[in-house]
Amino acid sequence: MATSGVWRLVAAGVIGLTVAGCSSTPSSEPPAPTSSPSKAPAPVKPAALTLTPAKDAKDVAPGEPVSVTVADGKVGDVKLTGTDGKVVAGKARADGSGWDSAEPLGYNKAYKLTATATGTDGKPVTQESSFTTVKPARQVGVSVNLDEGETVGVGMPLIFTFSGNVGDRAAAEKALKVTAEPATEGAFRWSGDKQVTWRPKDYWKSGTKIKVDAAVYGKALGKGSYGREDKTITAAVGDKLVAVADGQTHQMTVTINDKEVKTMPTSMGKPGHNTPAGTYTVMSEHNGYTMNSATYGVPEDSPGGYSTFVQYAVRLSYSGIFYHSAPWSVRQQGRSNVSHGCLNLSTENTKWLMDTSKKGDVVTVQNSGGPKLEPTDGWSVWQLSWDEWRTAAN
Repeated sequence: MATSGVWRLVAAGVIGLTVAGCSSTPSSEPPAPTSSPSKAPAPVKPAALTLTPAKDAKDVAPGEPVSVTVADGKVGDVKLTGTDGKVVAGKARADGSGWDSAEPLGYNKAYKLTATATGTDGKPVTQESSFTTVKPARQVGVSVNLDEGETVGVGMPLIFTFSGNVGDRAAAEKALKVTAEPATEGAFRWSGDKQVTWRPKDYWKSGTKIKVDAAVYGKALGKGSYGREDKTITAAVGDKLVAVADGQTHQMTVTINDKEVKTMPTSMGKPGHNTPAGTYTVMSEHNGYTMNSATYGVPEDSPGGYSTFVQYAVRLSYSGIFYHSAPWSVRQQGRSNVSHGCLNLSTENTKWLMDTSKKGDVVTVQNSGGPKLEPTDGWSVWQLSWDEWRTAAN
């Protein structure tokens, strides 16, 4: 019996030691809970409003946006009205940080802007601004060498022509936006104070969708001039058509999407009237056209002058270079150069090319013995390298 009692005491001691070893806390007190430091509440502030244009501003450009910006709060009701009581459309920003007008203002008009906001202190704040828009010394319109919905060639430059001089070229370029899908790199180049041209770095990719936004209305264009109206035009780029005319072989080869489709006999400028060599861009197409030497300074009734009607003609330059139907020179086409500078083709071949071609297609003249084509003669923008194009013109 004694032996059994000793065993029970030893066993109890072992169990007690085992239970004690399961706890890392030396005392019976539970560990103190840990807590993260409390975050300080955000300070409450009254809303601060900034109204643009500022109060009593004068000569405001009506094409620039009117805005309300809120700090330390959220924008509430905003109302922009003219003296005639008409409310100008606008929209609050999604994050509540302000409001922006959504339509242009009028010239030489007075407006009142009233805006409210609620600050982080929960209190409303109201602010007002009255201002007047500019009375322009002159309004300038702009035209674009692009028709709505048309399909153009891969060499198509976008030419913006203003109805008056532009004193601030940077402001004009900012108002002219060219969007392409797929995205296409390009740049502006000025020719004088009334015309600026945008061309892509390389030929357009066939299938590209083009959108032109000439948002000039209400924009200051320098020297008291302001834009008259906006223009938006969409277009698309068609098949890549390139025609190469060779003055030595007297042949014109046409490729479509880089595949040769037709070779035609041609006759270009005779000695003394050699066709300028270079890359032209198709400018316009004509069914029925009178070729007249007076267009380049030679009266039709003088020696060497002429006035000749042709059935089909396609303009390639300002100086009067066309490819056109010339049934009178069919025997020389493919053999010798006898024209006054134009590219002569048979009536059948001219009709085929004109039916196949489109504005903005590319025509290259080589081995003509003529001078180098000037990049300002027509839409001959491809006469300049990309680096040359980006160098400022006059």
